[in-house]
Amino acid sequence: MKFTDAKVKALKPKEERYEEWEANGRGFGVRVSPKSRKSWIYMYRFKGASRRMTLGKFPAMTLAEAHAEHAEAKKKLDKGIDPGLERVNSNRHGRDASTIKGLVKEYIEKRSKNNKGWKEEKRILEKDIVPKWGNRKAEDIKRRDVILILDQIVDRGSPVMANRTLSALRRMFNFAIGRDIVRGSPCHPIERPGGKEEERDRHLNENETELFWLRLKDCAMTEGTKLALKFLLVTLQRKSEVAKAEWPEFDLESNWWTIPKEKTKNGLSHRVYLTQWARDLLSEIKALSGDSSFLFPSPRGGGRKPITTRSLSQALRKNQDVFGFDEAFAPHDLRRTASSHMTRNGIPREIVRKIINHREPGITKVYDRYGYDREKKNAMNKWDRVLRNILSREKTKIVNI
Repeated sequence: MKFTDAKVKALKPKEERYEEWEANGRGFGVRVSPKSRKSWIYMYRFKGASRRMTLGKFPAMTLAEAHAEHAEAKKKLDKGIDPGLERVNSNRHGRDASTIKGLVKEYIEKRSKNNKGWKEEKRILEKDIVPKWGNRKAEDIKRRDVILILDQIVDRGSPVMANRTLSALRRMFNFAIGRDIVRGSPCHPIERPGGKEEERDRHLNENETELFWLRLKDCAMTEGTKLALKFLLVTLQRKSEVAKAEWPEFDLESNWWTIPKEKTKNGLSHRVYLTQWARDLLSEIKALSGDSSFLFPSPRGGGRKPITTRSLSQALRKNQDVFGFDEAFAPHDLRRTASSHMTRNGIPREIVRKIINHREPGITKVYDRYGYDREKKNAMNKWDRVLRNILSREKTKIVNI
């Protein structure tokens, strides 16, 4: 039988379901149910076994469209792909992705993991979004749902986290629009629930820096965490770079720490000069880390994984009373503290920027490939003297670089 839309439409139902095959159609046919429902089908053999797949329903899918689907399935078969199995897997994936739980999984795997902060974004979505919306259809989430969940986060005293959650939701729903999972984003035009976040400028003055170092020994935290916080202040590097540091990154003969680009915020490898104080700390750190490849292995990981940046933040937050400062401080403020003391003592701001590995503005970064190792070494050695001067009762003379 040579198919036409009219001939297919004229096929009558029978007591039992039956199939008609197009002459020389290479397995292309139509199935007719007792209730006169008609579906385009393709019968084929894959690895010696007979298989069939449904291409679509008639008349929603025309004969021409069914022929095109059949031709595409044959191409896949010629390439060694089972077109029916691929269709089943694709449909299952689509059903999963239509729920919030499935969307979060697809978003993390296909988009978020390309960004450096994906683990935090995953944590945010899995903590506050999946437990409340997990089985709901993504397209059913309304603006009011988003507002209510953000209000809950603000009410528990976490306005900044509410802002972060809104940003994560915006990115995820924009991703869902691009994947044709939803038609619009429920996050537009919601304003940041935590308000504008002021840029932090907290840093420890000389007296606070001295008290931080002295009172750290009285804090209820592991010795590894105490050393990590000291190492952060001495080297000026980001808490994530310190927390995840590994021994192969350190050359203790030349006294340089090379942070691989995979661990830096700007995606560029970064060299940090190790002062005498840094090397002394490394000796203490090695005694604690043992055979682990990480400087600061997690107490729960058996040396196979590092401590988390969150553990550093939590440790300081829980011990603020020990320090007794009027204003609380966080691990990142130690980095800012060191930078402020360096510039106050005459170290050029542009060299400090090189040391803390801030991204260069404008086109300069494209052409300036000089590593500034000599300048960074001199500046770090001066920082060593500045810090000793702050922490020692016997003030030493600080010689300009």
